[in-house]
Amino acid sequence: MMTRAAYDCDVLVIGGGIVGLSTAYAITRTAPGTRVTVLEKEWGPARHQTGRNSGVIHSGIYYRPGSLKARYAVRGAAEMVDFCAEHGIAHAVTGKLIVATERSELPRLHALVQRGRQHGLPVRELGPAQITEYEPRVRGLAAIRVGSTGVCDFGAVAGRFAAEVSGAGGVIRYGAEVTAIDRRPWGVAVRTADGTVVRARVLVNCAGLHCDRVARLAGDDPGMRIVPFRGEYYELARPELVRGLVYPVPDPAFPFLGVHLTRGHDGGVHVGPTAVPALAREGYGWPVVRPRELADTLAWPGTWRIARRHWRYGAGEVHRSLSKHAFTQAVRRLLPEVTEADLRPAPAGVRAQAVLRDGTLVDDFLIREAPHTVHVLNAPSPAATASLPIGREVARRALLRARETGWRPPAVESGHCV
Repeated sequence: MMTRAAYDCDVLVIGGGIVGLSTAYAITRTAPGTRVTVLEKEWGPARHQTGRNSGVIHSGIYYRPGSLKARYAVRGAAEMVDFCAEHGIAHAVTGKLIVATERSELPRLHALVQRGRQHGLPVRELGPAQITEYEPRVRGLAAIRVGSTGVCDFGAVAGRFAAEVSGAGGVIRYGAEVTAIDRRPWGVAVRTADGTVVRARVLVNCAGLHCDRVARLAGDDPGMRIVPFRGEYYELARPELVRGLVYPVPDPAFPFLGVHLTRGHDGGVHVGPTAVPALAREGYGWPVVRPRELADTLAWPGTWRIARRHWRYGAGEVHRSLSKHAFTQAVRRLLPEVTEADLRPAPAGVRAQAVLRDGTLVDDFLIREAPHTVHVLNAPSPAATASLPIGREVARRALLRARETGWRPPAVESGHCV
């Protein structure tokens, strides 16, 4: 058995997005004195999914009762509002409308009402006249208002997690890309691109867009691949057209919510996103192509099964990506006044969507364990909303794994990783 001094840290987290930092934060609060290191390949936190989303604090209404997404989003939304208020982070609880614009959507809208009530959410059904009370320029046959939905600055939340971890004695290393993982009976040794080796009792993989690659580096078969989908946004040149958050009725066959309108914490209104295949894990535009990553995506059988099963949906998304006119028409279903001139390009994001070998899009958060490791393998939206309860759950599993190496929660001592 290795001595405590032989380890550089007790828990090593790969990934400095909101889930990885929330996990480190939860460890420092659950077991003060536990030595935690976070390795992030970028030169700052929240550079990918966390910092490139629409900033919505989701209510949890869309997710299957009993699922991790449902439980953690409902709980996490309330906790996120409290966390932002406690730390002075920009946020607002605005509520949102989910609007049916066609009769075929009405049964799905009614099902959402029932689901919202199952979750204990404040849900109100609206007719056309009531829709205009909340959103004068939005048109629809019917809608529901979910009062607990809000917005916040998730990048600032991640930054606060990082500050709390550092303040508790943890270490966050930026510019530290992991290139090799060696799992031993005593724990794991991880090498970064600059040749540094970090030895830990437990490894936590929160690498987001690269989580499946990190799992394979650790010697584990994750049974899935990340297939990246780019979400393209526009900014509304006339933000006064929208007061709050307006969504279409989602298609339950897909994990995407469709083109929606989001008034952010800064007062600007984002419109989008699309959901088009990205040609790189960090492919924030069509010109960004990484042949090795693209080949890895295309070699996965599930990719082709998705394409065969959902080619019509995918073709529509690509059309809206390449044609501003088509995108505008999609927006006009909810907001008839909008014109192409009202839409200004905004930064895109990439969703790290886990896909199984049979082509199933993983619908729930996916956390798997192996010796000395905990892998977070599917944590797209609403993971930012749910980051506090996700972090606690991953921390709980990691600390249980640490016990297998002889670690015990520190009583009074404190320290930090090197």
